[in-house]
Amino acid sequence: MASLFYWFLKWIAIGPLLRVVFRPRVSGSENIPEEGPAILASNHLSYADWLFMPMTVSRKVTFVAKAEYFNAPGIKGWFQKLFFSGAGQVPIDRTSGNAAEGALSAAKRVLDDGEIFGIYPEGTRSHDGRLYRGKTGVARLALETGVPVIPIAVVGTDVVAPPGKKFGTFTRPVVHFGKPLDFSRYEGMENDRYILRSITDEIMYEIMRLSGQEYVDKYASVAKEERKLAEKEAAAEKAAAERAAQVESGPDAKAS
Repeated sequence: MASLFYWFLKWIAIGPLLRVVFRPRVSGSENIPEEGPAILASNHLSYADWLFMPMTVSRKVTFVAKAEYFNAPGIKGWFQKLFFSGAGQVPIDRTSGNAAEGALSAAKRVLDDGEIFGIYPEGTRSHDGRLYRGKTGVARLALETGVPVIPIAVVGTDVVAPPGKKFGTFTRPVVHFGKPLDFSRYEGMENDRYILRSITDEIMYEIMRLSGQEYVDKYASVAKEERKLAEKEAAAEKAAAERAAQVESGPDAKAS
């Protein structure tokens, strides 16, 4: 049922509307294999990425998604589960200590079935449009399955749906598919962290080249926390300055 709903969303319900309204452009689609497993590794600018990128691929693309999307109670929860399952998402508990292993196992099941698995190596959306350091899960997945990795750059989705907002402004998103990357030369080295980092960096370099984004050698989650802390400190400094200004302009100051 979920598979049928996926194609219903893609070709009847949502897909045609997005194609007509936004007219997304595509390059390198010939790099997607017509059959067999493949890993699609993409940058992540917006929640709209998982709509526009799979829409441009003729085959089904499966991602992992938060388990909360599948566990909500009531009728609303049932429809939410149906939607995300039908949209090609598989649940993963990201709050557990073995979340990474759970995501890896889910990805392997998809690839073992000869299907396509989509992954965002950055782990979370970029908050400022820059490309951040990739996590090595994509490299481990590639080595343990022997499946090629296709780097992808989605451009313009952060204009359509900016971080922190549901809607932005109109633009034509672009999806660039790079040539498949073969890492079979590293077979049997999936436990070597230096190899995993090297592979991940190679993938991120190709994504950077396709997207034209500025690269930051820092995890996006760390950069987000640093930004929140800086904003909090700036707000505290501003509040302190305002209080000081009020004291200086108080009754005693006027009297003097």
